[in-house]
Amino acid sequence: MVKNNDNFKGAIIEESLSNPRVLKKVNITKTDIFPVTKKHETPWVKQWTFHFIEVDQNKAESIASEIAKNMDSEHVWYADFRNNKIHYVIYYNRVFKMDITKKEDYQNAIDYGSKLGLPDYQLDFSPHHKVL
Repeated sequence: MVKNNDNFKGAIIEESLSNPRVLKKVNITKTDIFPVTKKHETPWVKQWTFHFIEVDQNKAESIASEIAKNMDSEHVWYADFRNNKIHYVIYYNRVFKMDITKKEDYQNAIDYGSKLGLPDYQLDFSPHHKVL
């Protein structure tokens, strides 16, 4: 993948995917593995394999859709990536494509994640949202 300032950068936890084949379609720039603690509120996995990714700007929409289809449907997760204009927040079978300057776009994605049961500290993807 050619590096481009308009490409999207973000993260996805491998354990959030029911089928990780979508990871072959993104550029993984770094991977960190974290043991799960009580704070993570994900006792069904032993670790989080946290992939930092880059997504080609021309493939962002299709990659977001593919991630949404391959997210774990039994548990609540999200993945996200952004560039300097657009931010994708992806849940199982749901993609939020947001203008990064619009607080209301983010509020919809935060409200949706909260309604699904994500802890507030995990809904920290918005520059407009203060996590207590």
